[in-house]
Formats: sequence, C-alpha cells, structure tokens
Amino acid sequence: MVMTSPNAATTARLAPPVGPVPPASPALGVPPANPVLRVPPASPAVAAAHFGASLAFHADVSDVASALAADGDPGFVVVDSRSTASWDQGHIPGAVHLPTALIPAQAARLLDPAVPVVTYCWGPGCNGATRAALALAQLGYRVKEMLGGFEYWAREGFAYETWQGGERRTTDPLTAPVDDADCGC
Repeated sequence: MVMTSPNAATTARLAPPVGPVPPASPALGVPPANPVLRVPPASPAVAAAHFGASLAFHADVSDVASALAADGDPGFVVVDSRSTASWDQGHIPGAVHLPTALIPAQAARLLDPAVPVVTYCWGPGCNGATRAALALAQLGYRVKEMLGGFEYWAREGFAYETWQGGERRTTDPLTAPVDDADCGC
C-alpha cells in the first residue's frame, strides 16, 4: 500500500471495516436506512482524522483571497496550473503561471521550496490543480489545492487580471454573500 500523505496511515488504521451494514432494527433503536445513513457516519476519531487531513490539503477561495488581501506576506505563493490561453483569459493577481506539464522543468526556477504553494485550475470540474499539486509534492514542495479554482474566484467577486487588464464580476449569490465579505464559515 502506498501512503500518499502523512495522515494516510492514521486514516487507514481508523477507517471503519468495510462490509454489509446491519439491517435497521427499530427495536434496537436503529433507524431505517435512508440514502444518507445507509452507510453510517464515521466515528468522531475517524471523522477528525479525515477532515483534518482535508484541511491540510485544501484551501478555499475566500481564505486565499483574504490572506492575499491582508497586509504583508501571506506565507504562500499561488500557482495557476492552466495553459497560457487560460491564463490570458483570467488569473488571480500575483499568481505564478506554471502549467502542470512544465512543473518538472520550471518549478525550481520559479518557486522557493521553503514557501508553501497553493495551486488552482479552472474550477471544481477540473482536476488540473490536483495534478499540479501532486507534481509539486513529488518535487518536495508543501502544497495545497484551492477548492473552486478560477471559476469560484471570479464567481465570488474577487478581482482578476486578463491580457486586457483587471476585471471583477458581480458576486454570484449562490457562491458567497453579496453584501458581506465574511461568509461566517
């Protein structure tokens, strides 16, 4: 078994056994299975290990934007892993353009190995940021993936740059509060 993260061994050890779920028994206080509870929730320890690991690998758009907007060094660099045409169409201000295929040849020239990296691609339907994060991790970089990618950056109303200059879209009310910078998460 190949461990892909420092938490993988812990998660595997704490994972519930795989097998059939016992039938519902109202007499024993077990509610009938529904699509949500057909597979029971993990134990609190397993859930804590899973969600802790998730936060070690992911950052959301709002948190990245907040860190970049704060005074001073955010402590990480943002990498856009998309093609040049995609970069020109729109990218996060200050991001480093490093397409996934070029990471092995150019990462050492463009990135400081002591600085954590946050990767992004188009959006949740694209795994380019995941592939870029993998390539960087294999080269020894500490890396997180920005959930939502460029799509949610633009949809949440954050400024971005194109080959023609800066742009900003109106906040999509399905992705972020329209009149408040803090979603309360």
